[in-house]
Amino acid sequence: MSKGDKKKKSIHLIGVDIGGTGIKGGIVDLKKGKLVGDRVRIDTPQPAAPEPVAEVVARVVEELSNREGAPDRHTPVGVTFPGIIQHGVAYSAANVDKSWIDFEIDKFFSERLGRPVEVINDADAAGLAEVRYGAGKGVDGTVLVITLGTGIGSAFVFDGKLVPNAELGHLEVDGFDAESKASAVARERDGIGWEDYSVRLQRYFSHVEFLFSPELFIVGGGISKRADEYLPRLKLRTPIIPAELKNEAGIVGAALQVAIHHKLKK
Repeated sequence: MSKGDKKKKSIHLIGVDIGGTGIKGGIVDLKKGKLVGDRVRIDTPQPAAPEPVAEVVARVVEELSNREGAPDRHTPVGVTFPGIIQHGVAYSAANVDKSWIDFEIDKFFSERLGRPVEVINDADAAGLAEVRYGAGKGVDGTVLVITLGTGIGSAFVFDGKLVPNAELGHLEVDGFDAESKASAVARERDGIGWEDYSVRLQRYFSHVEFLFSPELFIVGGGISKRADEYLPRLKLRTPIIPAELKNEAGIVGAALQVAIHHKLKK
């Protein structure tokens, strides 16, 4: 068999996505950007403090490590976290215990799992995955991935490279923190329909568009399943489309971050 006939073997890595209600993990095929087999999900412990969360993450990783197609047990693991992550330290904590703030999160998980762990903000992970494998694949320039959920998460990607910890959900719009009016939870809390919600989204996305002039907006979060109810109502210069990777985006992005950080070929 010639070298040209040989298929390059893809790297498999484990990604774990920590959320306020569930901790999900999977083995990621980095060539395809897809999970190998089913994902594992365990409820997030309450309170979601470091020790009990680490215990669940360890259980998820252990189950995945025993599966066919799992990477070597010394291979680094990627983990998402709902907060600002800088130099391995958590500087905020959304929907988890506040004891995570100022916590050396990379070091903690690495020691707990007995292998290197790279922690990344959850929205950043979703953004990386969407730009590499999903709705933003092949798009140069600035791509903004906005997740509408309990709050508004955001990922800022330029020419395929992440600009980490862009907290665009906390921009002030009309005198309010944007996510207090334009998140999916805000729509439910205020009991407004899609038309009225679209007015709020228009104000938010118009403001972000003016500030950053992106090439593309990608909208994620559970509400992206109903994108036909509100995206067609928005009038923007910038194309705005739903995310493609759905609930797997965080897991895939966590694994991708490991590959990028450790310069692993995909």
